[in-house]
Amino acid sequence: MSHKFCIAPMIDVTNRHCRFFFRKFSKHARLYTEMVVADSIIYGDKDFLLGFDEVEHPVALQIAGSDPLTLTKAALIGEQYGYDEINLNIGCPSKRVQAGNFGACLMAHPKLVAECVERIKEKIKIPVTIKCRIGIDDHNPDEMLTEFVETTKNAGVSTYIIHARKAMLDGLDPKQNREIPPLDYDIVRMIKRKWPELNIILNGGILSPYEGKKEISKSKGIELDGVMLGRAVQENPYSIIDVDKIFFNDDKKLPSRIEIVEEMISYLEICVKNNVPINIVTQNMFGLFHGCRGAKLWRSYLSHEAPRRRDDPKVLKEALNQIISFQNQAA
Repeated sequence: MSHKFCIAPMIDVTNRHCRFFFRKFSKHARLYTEMVVADSIIYGDKDFLLGFDEVEHPVALQIAGSDPLTLTKAALIGEQYGYDEINLNIGCPSKRVQAGNFGACLMAHPKLVAECVERIKEKIKIPVTIKCRIGIDDHNPDEMLTEFVETTKNAGVSTYIIHARKAMLDGLDPKQNREIPPLDYDIVRMIKRKWPELNIILNGGILSPYEGKKEISKSKGIELDGVMLGRAVQENPYSIIDVDKIFFNDDKKLPSRIEIVEEMISYLEICVKNNVPINIVTQNMFGLFHGCRGAKLWRSYLSHEAPRRRDDPKVLKEALNQIISFQNQAA
């Protein structure tokens, strides 16, 4: 089970259409769903919440909850849908998530998390992993993270994706919690040093595959097992175009931005036939030309036209023609 390079679960971002788009940049990166509450999986529209394209593999389902029985039912459904991994969200700091007694607040209850893991692993065969923070609020991260990992690993967890920031549950919103608490990669390395048999993935503040590869290398004192990027990929997806070469020694021919757009036009045509509004897909593509001439024109055209012409795949082709024309004139 390779986690050398992962794209983070992001609420309101990594839906199935976003993941299909991200797969254009990497054949091997591990993709994650948005966080899905366990009750929603059990009682909601399962096909809408869990459906995905086979091209997305390897893909993990991230679940949130704190009741062992409910989480087990949701994980079993996820396995039946064909996901490669069940990931438990022990890192989200939002007030709504705290009110439901899941997310980052569960770092203070490692025995409950361990019980959840044990119950889930009794029923499913695919791996159960955890995404967590280094700690919460005023707790000492060295002590809190060590106790949390020690307790949950004994329940059968072997892979941890660790966002190397505390979660401040009172006073900071989710966006601030991604930016304000200081990063501490050394605490993550401490966990790997203490338990070298564990699969430890570094998350938080990493802006590119090159930076991630450097940060997890032996030159930093100890080699970590992988890296996870999130918002950086959303903002500039083409920045990971050579990730398969960097992390997986795959020298495949790299598609151009234009080739990726042309492939996505075909995908939009399928979406329209399935009554999926095109703007649900194109909103994930705003950053494709990040750093290129005409990037602002590309974003503007898609953000204006796609919501207005929700069943017209030609919008994407028109946006492409706009940026090609702009680049030719500027040349």
